[in-house]
Amino acid sequence: MADINLLTPGRIDGFDTKNRIMMAPMTRSRAHVGGVPSELAVTYYAQRASAGLILTEGTAPSAVGLGYARTPAVHTQEQIAAWKKITDAVHAKGGRMFMQFMHVGRIAHSANRYVEEPPVAPSVVKAAGQMWTDAHGLQDFDTPRALELNEIPGVIEEYAQATRNALAAGFDGVELHSASGYLPMQFLSTGTNKRTDGYGGSVNNRIRFVVEALEAMIKAAGSSGRVGMKISPAMPFNDCTDENPVETYTTLVKAVSPLGLGYLHVLRTVIPDTFELLRPLFKGPFAAGGGFDRDSANALLASGGADYIVFGKLFTSNPDLPQRFEKSAQLTPFDATTFYSPGEKGYTDFAPL
Repeated sequence: MADINLLTPGRIDGFDTKNRIMMAPMTRSRAHVGGVPSELAVTYYAQRASAGLILTEGTAPSAVGLGYARTPAVHTQEQIAAWKKITDAVHAKGGRMFMQFMHVGRIAHSANRYVEEPPVAPSVVKAAGQMWTDAHGLQDFDTPRALELNEIPGVIEEYAQATRNALAAGFDGVELHSASGYLPMQFLSTGTNKRTDGYGGSVNNRIRFVVEALEAMIKAAGSSGRVGMKISPAMPFNDCTDENPVETYTTLVKAVSPLGLGYLHVLRTVIPDTFELLRPLFKGPFAAGGGFDRDSANALLASGGADYIVFGKLFTSNPDLPQRFEKSAQLTPFDATTFYSPGEKGYTDFAPL
């Protein structure tokens, strides 16, 4: 078999991808008040339809799951209708698209939310640090309340309903964001999960929320291959720490591998051999992310270390990234000052080849 590279077609859950390039889920903070994606987002995603698979910005499965300024959700008919315009535009260009569900858990501030309820988390452990609010500038994170045991099935059902909503909006599938210190990772991690019931303590208890959320999403989707998951082992972002991340994530990946997920998306962080550690434990397509360029991506694919490579920042300023890789064209530098600013500057105004 010839070496696999970024431009080799791939396959996820019975559909072909035109290449092995995934566009990373990236918060861009352009949604309207009320979690409705903007009209600019239709252009933004359609411009990037040449990716093998687009993963959307983190999208809240429920109002309680929102925490940041100007981020979208998928629990109202208005939100679903706005997303449908986006998927229609991407599909019209031959693209494929999964929605990433980002329930922020404790990483929230009331000024960014449109519900009165406080943020929820596995335990009452306030995150160190601050977040931006349009109303008051930088503010300390809110203190969360701990989910009651009898509330957890309801939160899991929110992921299931969000799956149904995303598919109604035309998405090809959905991704559970279990990384970056958000709610699923808060359950996984010893620093944020201080529970003494069946969802805390032992590693098998701490992975339970994630496994049950995936099972609910798979049931709602009607196909395990339409569900993926992202993890970022040992990532300290959002003040999330774990005493033994190798044990936590090897146990988690072994537990989810039999589910038949469409893919496992792994962000390389402080564990240098993350991919080598987890790749053999997962039976399905393996997507690797974390600071790749064209050459390092091709090398990992050729070695069998991954099936897909996930690119983030390069896609912000190079909407036609696959074509640029194919033609060895110069890449436009990204502009970090516009990652989260409103409007089209740094969002939809980059010229294609």
